[in-house]
Amino acid sequence: MAARWSSENVVVEFRDAQATAMSVDCLGQRAVLSGRRFLYIVNLDAPNEGHRKISRQSKWDIGAVQWNPHDSYAYYFAASSNQRVDLYKWKEGNGEVCTSLQGHTRVISDLDWAVFEPDLLVTSSVDTYIYIWDIKDTRKPTVSLSAVAGASQVKWNKKNANCLATSHDGDVRIWDKRKPSTAVEYLAAHLSKIHGLDWHPDNEYTLATSSQDNSVRFWDYRQPRKYLNILPCQVPVWKARYTPFSNGLVTVMVPQLRRENSLLLWNVFDLNTPVHTFVGHDDVVLEFQWRKQKEGSKDYQLVTWSRDQTLRMWRIDSQLQRLCANDILDGVEDLIDGISHLPEPDKTLHPQDSEPQHNSGHGDEEALKEDFLNDPLVGKKTDQLGLPQTLQQEFSLINVQIRNVNVEMDAVSRSCTVSVHCGNHRVRMLVMFPVQYPNNAAPSFQFINPTSITASMKAKLLKILKDTSLQKVKRNQSCLEPCLRQLVSWLESVVGTWCISRDP
Repeated sequence: MAARWSSENVVVEFRDAQATAMSVDCLGQRAVLSGRRFLYIVNLDAPNEGHRKISRQSKWDIGAVQWNPHDSYAYYFAASSNQRVDLYKWKEGNGEVCTSLQGHTRVISDLDWAVFEPDLLVTSSVDTYIYIWDIKDTRKPTVSLSAVAGASQVKWNKKNANCLATSHDGDVRIWDKRKPSTAVEYLAAHLSKIHGLDWHPDNEYTLATSSQDNSVRFWDYRQPRKYLNILPCQVPVWKARYTPFSNGLVTVMVPQLRRENSLLLWNVFDLNTPVHTFVGHDDVVLEFQWRKQKEGSKDYQLVTWSRDQTLRMWRIDSQLQRLCANDILDGVEDLIDGISHLPEPDKTLHPQDSEPQHNSGHGDEEALKEDFLNDPLVGKKTDQLGLPQTLQQEFSLINVQIRNVNVEMDAVSRSCTVSVHCGNHRVRMLVMFPVQYPNNAAPSFQFINPTSITASMKAKLLKILKDTSLQKVKRNQSCLEPCLRQLVSWLESVVGTWCISRDP
């Protein structure tokens, strides 16, 4: 495992900035630091070689600032101040306000540019309204959402262009902008105020909430009554955001608390202890964002701004990224190879398994590998009914007679929840199927509560399930039942207890 803590790679001090907000542009070239008197534009490729300033005349601090995330609009950024949002245009070394958005009657709490539509910006306010603006016509909002209670956070979904989430004290509301009259879902997420929201970068139904109640909670908003997992912390959590790589999460504590100035990097598959700590700031971290990767580089850079008036840039190399991968322990693949699988019984060749046979050579090795990863006990329904053409059909053909295994399937949301109880071990997983599945697109597997196996067991199991599913989908074959069989047989090999019923 890599060093458990590190210091920054670049430190730049802006003693006079007194900035309360920071944003990094989508090209990874510039950062904006937002103070009451000036906006500082910093060249991230040469942060020590001076910076440009945009003067502003206001008695109000800037509450939130964000660059437009689309390359074609990369020179625009939005900054909120009291009840107004100013849209700035930065080009050729000069910046100016090109228009303002005015509609809220109380202070604006948050803003967020749309992920899929470069002209759309959403704002939230204490006045209980959430406004969606089209910057081509800024006279009034194009969509108005009324939440009764004031909103402190608003974030667009990263996979669904119509979906967004807002936080209201300890609650979360999920909205569809096409149905603005009422929220489509409601989560009683925390008993204390929510400070941060972040959508999962790959799963449109999953989000993380960070709160004053000393915890980060992970949610599937289709199951609003129970969180998927929880990260307990000793102090209130200011922000928790997913990393752009692997399965990482970065947390930072509430700014009012001066005793914790570090950023922590976690692997969401093992929340017992952080995999890395970024140490260097002398005061609380106010903002952190990711810089776009440079072409040809595998490294990422984390950019942070603190009340100590320093901008710091931290290099995240491939070794550190690997700590956030599924196979988090060294040697996992070697351990996998030693796991015994149930013997393959004689079985009728299925239509989807029909492929030219090779007498010898590499083809035989591939075929043996395929057999090794295939499910040991194949149900007979697919023989009779043929290859499933849809996820609905695959669900209907699943052998539900596997003892101690329970599968809750939802074809509409393209997901299922798998629960296995074997010996003293419990495993519960959320399986998500992409739209292209099974055409060379594998499902994703995520552990949810209550799961009692260790982190090393989780890593081994995820490796098995990933290999099994990939072997199937690369031939455009369905993989759920083979994965279920491998899940159970692997648990048996660990526990030494047979907990599936074998076909006669």
